[in-house]
Amino acid sequence: MRLVLYYLIVLGSSVVISTYGPHQLAQMTGDILLGGLFPIHFGVASKDQDLAARPESTQCVRFNFRGFRWLQAMIFAIDEINNSSTLLPNITLGYRIFDTCNTVSKALEATLSFVAQNKIDSLNLDEFCNCTDHIPATIAVVGAAGSAVSTAVANLLGLFYIPQISYASSSRLLSNKKQYKSFMRTIPTDEYQATAMADIIEYFEWNWVIAVASDDDYGRPGIEKFEKEMEERDICIHLNELISQYFEDHEIQALADRIENSTAKVIVVFASGPDIEPLIKEMVRRNITDRIWLASEAWASSSLIAKPEYLDVVAGTIGVALKAGHIAGFREFLQKVQPKRDSHNEFVREFWEETFNCYLEDSPRQRESENGSTSFRPLCTGEEDITSVETPYLDYTHLRISYNAYVAVYSIAQALQDILTCTPGHGLFANNSCADIKKMEAWQVLKQLRHLNYTNSMGEKMHFDENADMAANYTIINWHRSAEHGSVVFEEVGYYNMHIKRGAKLFIDKTKILWNGYSSEVPFSNCSEDCEPGTRKGIIDSMPTCCFECTECSDGEYSNHKDASVCTKCPNNSWSNGNHTFCFLKEIEFLSWTEPFGIALAICAVLGVVLTAFVMGVFVRFCNTPIVKATNRELSYVLLFSLICCFSSSLVFIGEPQDWTCRLRQPAFGISFVLCISCILVKTNRVLLVFEAKIPTSLHRKWWGLNLQFLLVFLCTFVQVMICVVWLYNAPPSSYRNHDIDEIIFITCNEGSVMALGFLIGYTCLLAAICFFFAFKSRKLPENFTEAKFITFSMLIFFIVWISFIPAYFSTYGKFVSAVEVIAILASSFGLLACIFFNKHKPDVH
Repeated sequence: MRLVLYYLIVLGSSVVISTYGPHQLAQMTGDILLGGLFPIHFGVASKDQDLAARPESTQCVRFNFRGFRWLQAMIFAIDEINNSSTLLPNITLGYRIFDTCNTVSKALEATLSFVAQNKIDSLNLDEFCNCTDHIPATIAVVGAAGSAVSTAVANLLGLFYIPQISYASSSRLLSNKKQYKSFMRTIPTDEYQATAMADIIEYFEWNWVIAVASDDDYGRPGIEKFEKEMEERDICIHLNELISQYFEDHEIQALADRIENSTAKVIVVFASGPDIEPLIKEMVRRNITDRIWLASEAWASSSLIAKPEYLDVVAGTIGVALKAGHIAGFREFLQKVQPKRDSHNEFVREFWEETFNCYLEDSPRQRESENGSTSFRPLCTGEEDITSVETPYLDYTHLRISYNAYVAVYSIAQALQDILTCTPGHGLFANNSCADIKKMEAWQVLKQLRHLNYTNSMGEKMHFDENADMAANYTIINWHRSAEHGSVVFEEVGYYNMHIKRGAKLFIDKTKILWNGYSSEVPFSNCSEDCEPGTRKGIIDSMPTCCFECTECSDGEYSNHKDASVCTKCPNNSWSNGNHTFCFLKEIEFLSWTEPFGIALAICAVLGVVLTAFVMGVFVRFCNTPIVKATNRELSYVLLFSLICCFSSSLVFIGEPQDWTCRLRQPAFGISFVLCISCILVKTNRVLLVFEAKIPTSLHRKWWGLNLQFLLVFLCTFVQVMICVVWLYNAPPSSYRNHDIDEIIFITCNEGSVMALGFLIGYTCLLAAICFFFAFKSRKLPENFTEAKFITFSMLIFFIVWISFIPAYFSTYGKFVSAVEVIAILASSFGLLACIFFNKHKPDVH
């Protein structure tokens, strides 16, 4: 056990002496120490380690001016808190801030420094060594930037419950509190960002896009969520690619080939600036300027990409950026930076040299230049005017990540303030106890942060939700080219509010957007051209659903907007126009009183009624003449009345069919004709019996008396009446609108039962056949008695008409069905009238 303790003493001593971690840092001592992880460089130099000698630490390359500004925001916040009389009075915050170089290895190297120091403090080794000047434990860490880096750091810090508050890591995987116990952030999760980007694509009606994601814990989960959102919206991703700043040139070129050959014009990128920069460079080299970029917040305002030399390719980019915040006094703080004044911040020297393209005295980079490993630069004094140069470091117009870092520091300070002002019995720990600010441990600060709730200097309510995320909104920006000096201007064109109802979350002012840097017309990025109104999208085999062919709507269907998925069927009373863009009301047709055909039929029916009435008038006027008496006067009256009913029944077939007219017309026609034919039948049979008996005996006269004749007529008619009653009771006819014909609605009568109609006409024809039989049998009567012959002719006409009626009835439709039946009624009625009454002359019968 003592050997272990001695080993730890040696380890602790080495930590104190060498301040274990990357050699370059910004640090200041204090009562309470905060750690910081910032990407001061974009990456590390690529170097193969063949392990022939002791491996050397990789060198960070390409200075990140924005990353340095984020670091300055943390230092500024700590200075403000230390100078505050209300927040943490009599307590000084210190910091140790390292450069992650945007890589996991450098970040873990720095994180080990925080963890090792905390473990030394927890062992209480004062009795073994003089530790009065040792560095205090780090009670919280602000950082890191990239999600992949934060994921690795969170795994390590989580083992020791050291709170970590990231200002820029938005991967939704980091919301898993079971895996990342101590991770928190002041940036919204990509869960919302992916939805916002999908909503933007839907807003501009694009359905054919390219998706590019960084091959890390930021890009992969982000694009995965984005894919799900796109599936819900039926939007297709043509290419789905991964990218990294460490890709070989041939890999970047192959990716650029696929993008160049794609018909999709919108490229959605879930990656950081360093990861996407190689692709942008290749696109610039090829001069591919007809693409629209949709940027995630990681590079939506990246100074690495927003360069004038890239603008021909990236101008018009739509970015989903974090909502900007305001930090009072930060502008002046940034302008005061100077190598001699900020000796505690070792990054300032490199910042100065990169800004003024010079070397400070005794700079290690100057020695490298003398050795020929870097290009020559002049010396600088360190007192140059920082405001005289253009640098992303001073771009404080939209503080997004800087503000998040500022908020992260204040959140930790507020948690410490809650511990400092805690009243025993009202604390968050066992038995409602409070933590001791002088002896507190990192896990106690983590507990306090989880219950944090305060109002910041901008009046915003700040707290972490159940996933340790802070709620925030996005700003939609558009990359414009500055008319003055050709640089990139981030124009705010809208916002995305994740806290309001779906459909109202996104707002974009299209009038502010410049596509490709100059155009106001929304670019086209669809697999197929829009389908015009009157057509629908048709599926193309073996192609995504976003690729379709435009198929014209069928007759009776329409589409009144572009890109209709289906054509809408017109209502029953409507039909589509020639272009199938709308429906118009169908023309309603029936055998009308006002149309020429209806008028002609009505005139014929009225003429028949008038003629029949005229004949009846003649019969009444000359009722006592021999010719009238010879025709069986009383029965002739009934016959003439039935003919009037026959002609009149045809009028019921004209006009718009109503339920009552439909139920009246067939029975009226059927009963009228049966009454008529019954009279003719009785009359013919009586004549035949009289002439066959030779001498009209009293028995014949008695048997064929007037009462019996009327009884026979009544019985024959009664059968037809019963057929009609049964028909109307069981299947009454009704008015029916026939929509089967294009553009026309025929109002007709649904007869209810075709069988009943068949019985009605069949019974009538049966009586007519019997009548024809008796009339034919009477053909040998005296030549001067020709009535039987004309009755035979009338029955032949009747049969011809009604036999022709059957196929005509079933082969016509609409109003012509009624017209056919009216013609049949009128033809047979006129035939009966003419054959029976218009041939009368005085017979030689006494």
